[in-house]
Amino acid sequence: MANQMIETGSAVRIPFRGRQNAGDRYRLAEARVAHRITDRRLIRKVKAANGPAKRAFDLIIAVLASIFLAPALLTIAALVKLTDGGPILYRHTRVGRQGERFQCLKFRTMATDAEEQLARILLDNPNAAEEWQETQKLRKDPRVTAVGTFLRKSSLDELPQLWNVIRGDMSIIGPRPITRAELNRYGKERRYYLLVRPGITGLWQVSGRSSTGYEKRIRYDREYLEEWSWLGEFWILLMTIPAVLNTKDAC
Repeated sequence: MANQMIETGSAVRIPFRGRQNAGDRYRLAEARVAHRITDRRLIRKVKAANGPAKRAFDLIIAVLASIFLAPALLTIAALVKLTDGGPILYRHTRVGRQGERFQCLKFRTMATDAEEQLARILLDNPNAAEEWQETQKLRKDPRVTAVGTFLRKSSLDELPQLWNVIRGDMSIIGPRPITRAELNRYGKERRYYLLVRPGITGLWQVSGRSSTGYEKRIRYDREYLEEWSWLGEFWILLMTIPAVLNTKDAC
Protein backbone atom coordinates (compact mmCIF):
# COMPACT_ATOMS: atom_id res chain seq x y z
CA MET A 1 0.00 0.00 0.00
CA ALA A 2 2.78 2.45 0.97
CA ASN A 3 4.62 1.94 -2.32
CA GLN A 4 1.44 2.58 -4.30
CA MET A 5 0.88 5.83 -2.47
CA ILE A 6 4.43 6.94 -3.13
CA GLU A 7 3.89 6.42 -6.85
CA THR A 8 0.69 8.45 -6.95
CA GLY A 9 2.11 11.14 -4.70
CA SER A 10 -1.01 11.15 -2.52
CA ALA A 11 -1.17 11.17 1.23
CA VAL A 12 -1.09 7.83 2.99
CA ARG A 13 -3.90 6.76 5.27
CA ILE A 14 -2.62 3.87 7.35
CA PRO A 15 -5.45 1.87 8.89
CA PHE A 16 -5.17 1.29 12.64
CA ARG A 17 -7.26 -1.34 14.33
CA GLY A 18 -8.93 -0.38 17.56
CA ARG A 19 -8.47 2.93 19.33
CA GLN A 20 -5.63 5.20 18.25
CA ASN A 21 -3.25 6.44 20.91
CA ALA A 22 -0.98 9.48 20.62
CA GLY A 23 1.81 7.40 19.10
CA ASP A 24 -0.52 6.03 16.41
CA ARG A 25 -1.67 9.52 15.46
CA TYR A 26 1.92 10.74 15.33
CA ARG A 27 3.02 7.90 13.03
CA LEU A 28 0.01 8.50 10.80
CA ALA A 29 0.81 12.19 10.46
CA GLU A 30 4.48 11.54 9.71
CA ALA A 31 3.63 8.84 7.17
CA ARG A 32 1.42 11.32 5.32
CA VAL A 33 4.29 13.79 5.14
CA ALA A 34 6.84 11.17 4.11
CA HIS A 35 4.83 9.81 1.19
CA ARG A 36 4.01 13.09 -0.56
CA ILE A 37 6.75 12.33 -3.05
CA THR A 38 6.02 12.47 -6.78
CA ASP A 39 9.52 12.54 -8.33
CA ARG A 40 9.76 9.27 -10.29
CA ARG A 41 13.54 9.13 -10.06
CA LEU A 42 13.34 9.52 -6.29
CA ILE A 43 10.60 6.89 -6.11
CA ARG A 44 12.92 4.35 -7.77
CA LYS A 45 15.68 5.16 -5.30
CA VAL A 46 13.30 4.84 -2.34
CA LYS A 47 12.20 1.41 -3.53
CA ALA A 48 15.80 0.27 -3.94
CA ALA A 49 16.81 1.66 -0.54
CA ASN A 50 13.94 -0.25 1.08
CA GLY A 51 14.10 -3.35 -1.10
CA PRO A 52 14.90 -6.98 -0.22
CA ALA A 53 18.47 -6.69 -1.52
CA LYS A 54 19.21 -3.83 0.88
CA ARG A 55 17.62 -5.75 3.75
CA ALA A 56 19.69 -8.85 2.96
CA PHE A 57 22.80 -6.67 2.79
CA ASP A 58 21.99 -5.25 6.25
CA LEU A 59 21.33 -8.65 7.81
CA ILE A 60 24.46 -10.30 6.43
CA ILE A 61 26.74 -7.51 7.65
CA ALA A 62 25.01 -7.16 11.03
CA VAL A 63 25.05 -10.88 11.82
CA LEU A 64 28.64 -11.42 10.69
CA ALA A 65 29.82 -8.30 12.54
CA SER A 66 28.03 -9.40 15.72
CA ILE A 67 29.76 -12.78 15.63
CA PHE A 68 33.19 -11.38 14.76
CA LEU A 69 32.97 -8.60 17.36
CA ALA A 70 31.44 -10.71 20.15
CA PRO A 71 34.64 -10.69 22.28
CA ALA A 72 34.90 -6.90 21.96
CA LEU A 73 31.21 -6.46 22.79
CA LEU A 74 31.57 -8.54 25.97
CA THR A 75 34.73 -6.70 27.01
CA ILE A 76 33.14 -3.29 26.52
CA ALA A 77 30.03 -4.37 28.41
CA ALA A 78 32.20 -5.42 31.37
CA LEU A 79 34.14 -2.13 31.34
CA VAL A 80 30.96 -0.05 31.29
CA LYS A 81 29.49 -2.05 34.16
CA LEU A 82 32.67 -1.79 36.24
CA THR A 83 32.81 2.00 35.80
CA ASP A 84 30.00 2.80 38.21
CA GLY A 85 27.77 -0.26 38.38
CA GLY A 86 25.08 1.37 36.25
CA PRO A 87 23.29 0.01 33.17
CA ILE A 88 25.43 -1.28 30.31
CA LEU A 89 23.18 -0.04 27.53
CA TYR A 90 21.63 3.35 26.92
CA ARG A 91 18.23 3.29 25.24
CA HIS A 92 16.88 6.42 23.61
CA THR A 93 13.74 6.80 21.55
CA ARG A 94 14.45 7.67 17.92
CA VAL A 95 12.19 8.18 14.91
CA GLY A 96 12.58 5.66 12.12
CA ARG A 97 11.05 4.92 8.76
CA GLN A 98 7.48 6.20 8.34
CA GLY A 99 7.63 7.84 11.76
CA GLU A 100 7.89 4.57 13.67
CA ARG A 101 9.57 5.11 17.02
CA PHE A 102 12.15 2.62 18.26
CA GLN A 103 14.66 2.21 21.07
CA CYS A 104 18.09 3.02 19.64
CA LEU A 105 20.82 1.15 21.55
CA LYS A 106 24.28 2.35 22.56
CA PHE A 107 26.79 1.42 25.18
CA ARG A 108 26.27 3.88 28.02
CA THR A 109 28.97 6.55 27.94
CA MET A 110 27.63 9.00 30.51
CA ALA A 111 27.09 9.15 34.24
CA THR A 112 23.84 7.65 35.47
CA ASP A 113 22.49 11.11 36.40
CA ALA A 114 23.35 12.62 32.99
CA GLU A 115 19.94 14.23 32.43
CA GLU A 116 20.01 16.04 35.76
CA GLN A 117 23.57 17.22 35.09
CA LEU A 118 22.59 18.51 31.64
CA ALA A 119 19.82 20.68 33.07
CA ARG A 120 22.29 22.29 35.49
CA ILE A 121 24.96 22.77 32.81
CA LEU A 122 22.59 24.50 30.38
CA LEU A 123 21.24 26.72 33.14
CA ASP A 124 24.66 27.79 34.42
CA ASN A 125 26.59 28.00 31.13
CA PRO A 126 25.10 30.17 28.33
CA ASN A 127 27.78 29.05 25.85
CA ALA A 128 26.95 25.40 26.50
CA ALA A 129 23.24 26.17 26.13
CA GLU A 130 23.89 27.81 22.75
CA GLU A 131 26.01 24.87 21.60
CA TRP A 132 23.32 22.41 22.66
CA GLN A 133 20.63 24.38 20.85
CA GLU A 134 22.69 24.34 17.66
CA THR A 135 24.02 20.78 17.60
CA GLN A 136 22.24 18.82 20.36
CA LYS A 137 25.75 17.93 21.60
CA LEU A 138 28.45 19.32 23.89
CA ARG A 139 32.00 18.89 22.60
CA LYS A 140 33.41 19.07 26.14
CA ASP A 141 30.68 17.19 27.97
CA PRO A 142 31.50 16.69 31.67
CA ARG A 143 28.87 13.97 31.93
CA VAL A 144 30.93 11.53 29.84
CA THR A 145 32.83 8.87 31.80
CA ALA A 146 36.47 7.93 31.15
CA VAL A 147 35.43 4.71 29.42
CA GLY A 148 32.72 6.63 27.59
CA THR A 149 35.26 9.08 26.17
CA PHE A 150 37.18 6.23 24.55
CA LEU A 151 34.01 4.58 23.26
CA ARG A 152 32.77 7.80 21.69
CA LYS A 153 36.07 8.69 20.04
CA SER A 154 36.27 5.21 18.53
CA SER A 155 32.50 5.01 17.80
CA LEU A 156 32.45 1.67 19.63
CA ASP A 157 29.52 2.94 21.68
CA GLU A 158 27.32 2.41 18.61
CA LEU A 159 28.05 -1.30 18.19
CA PRO A 160 24.82 -2.39 19.98
CA GLN A 161 22.94 -0.84 17.06
CA LEU A 162 23.80 -4.00 15.16
CA TRP A 163 20.87 -5.46 17.08
CA ASN A 164 18.68 -2.58 15.85
CA VAL A 165 19.67 -3.55 12.31
CA ILE A 166 18.84 -7.22 12.88
CA ARG A 167 15.47 -6.22 14.34
CA GLY A 168 14.71 -4.08 11.30
CA ASP A 169 14.69 -0.72 13.10
CA MET A 170 17.81 0.50 11.31
CA SER A 171 20.08 -0.14 8.35
CA ILE A 172 23.85 -0.39 8.25
CA ILE A 173 23.86 2.76 6.09
CA GLY A 174 21.25 5.50 6.21
CA PRO A 175 20.40 8.90 7.68
CA ARG A 176 21.52 9.66 11.22
CA PRO A 177 18.89 8.39 13.73
CA ILE A 178 17.23 11.42 15.34
CA THR A 179 14.72 12.25 18.05
CA ARG A 180 11.25 13.65 17.49
CA ALA A 181 12.46 17.08 18.67
CA GLU A 182 15.25 17.01 16.09
CA LEU A 183 12.81 15.91 13.38
CA ASN A 184 10.80 19.08 13.99
CA ARG A 185 13.89 21.08 13.01
CA TYR A 186 13.99 19.35 9.63
CA GLY A 187 10.92 21.22 8.39
CA LYS A 188 9.93 20.06 4.90
CA GLU A 189 13.14 18.05 4.65
CA ARG A 190 11.80 15.55 7.16
CA ARG A 191 9.84 13.76 4.43
CA TYR A 192 13.13 12.52 2.98
CA TYR A 193 14.38 11.29 6.33
CA LEU A 194 11.16 9.36 6.96
CA LEU A 195 11.32 7.40 3.70
CA VAL A 196 14.13 5.05 4.75
CA ARG A 197 15.54 3.41 7.86
CA PRO A 198 18.19 5.40 9.74
CA GLY A 199 21.68 3.92 9.67
CA ILE A 200 24.60 3.11 11.95
CA THR A 201 26.77 5.00 9.47
CA GLY A 202 25.94 7.28 6.60
CA LEU A 203 26.84 10.33 4.56
CA TRP A 204 26.81 12.61 7.61
CA GLN A 205 29.05 10.28 9.59
CA VAL A 206 31.74 10.21 6.90
CA SER A 207 31.54 13.95 6.17
CA GLY A 208 32.82 15.48 9.37
CA ARG A 209 30.77 13.78 12.13
CA SER A 210 30.49 16.09 15.15
CA SER A 211 32.22 19.03 13.46
CA THR A 212 29.39 19.24 10.91
CA GLY A 213 26.78 21.94 11.49
CA TYR A 214 23.16 20.95 11.97
CA GLU A 215 21.97 22.43 8.66
CA LYS A 216 24.59 20.41 6.81
CA ARG A 217 23.47 17.24 8.59
CA ILE A 218 19.95 17.80 7.29
CA ARG A 219 21.28 18.42 3.79
CA TYR A 220 23.39 15.27 3.92
CA ASP A 221 20.33 13.19 4.88
CA ARG A 222 18.46 14.52 1.85
CA GLU A 223 21.43 14.06 -0.48
CA TYR A 224 21.88 10.48 0.69
CA LEU A 225 18.42 9.55 -0.54
CA GLU A 226 18.45 11.66 -3.70
CA GLU A 227 21.77 10.17 -4.80
CA TRP A 228 21.22 6.63 -3.47
CA SER A 229 23.05 3.85 -5.33
CA TRP A 230 24.83 0.61 -4.50
CA LEU A 231 28.12 2.24 -5.46
CA GLY A 232 27.36 4.99 -2.96
CA GLU A 233 26.54 2.42 -0.27
CA PHE A 234 29.90 0.70 -0.66
CA TRP A 235 31.70 4.06 -0.79
CA ILE A 236 30.12 5.15 2.52
CA LEU A 237 30.93 1.77 4.07
CA LEU A 238 34.55 2.08 2.97
CA MET A 239 34.87 5.70 4.11
CA THR A 240 33.47 4.80 7.53
CA ILE A 241 36.81 3.19 8.43
CA PRO A 242 38.94 6.37 8.20
CA ALA A 243 36.07 8.40 9.70
CA VAL A 244 36.08 6.16 12.78
CA LEU A 245 39.88 6.25 13.03
CA ASN A 246 39.83 10.05 12.79
CA THR A 247 38.96 10.72 16.44
CA LYS A 248 39.45 14.49 15.99
CA ASP A 249 35.87 14.94 14.79
CA ALA A 250 34.27 12.54 17.26
CA CYS A 251 32.55 13.51 20.48
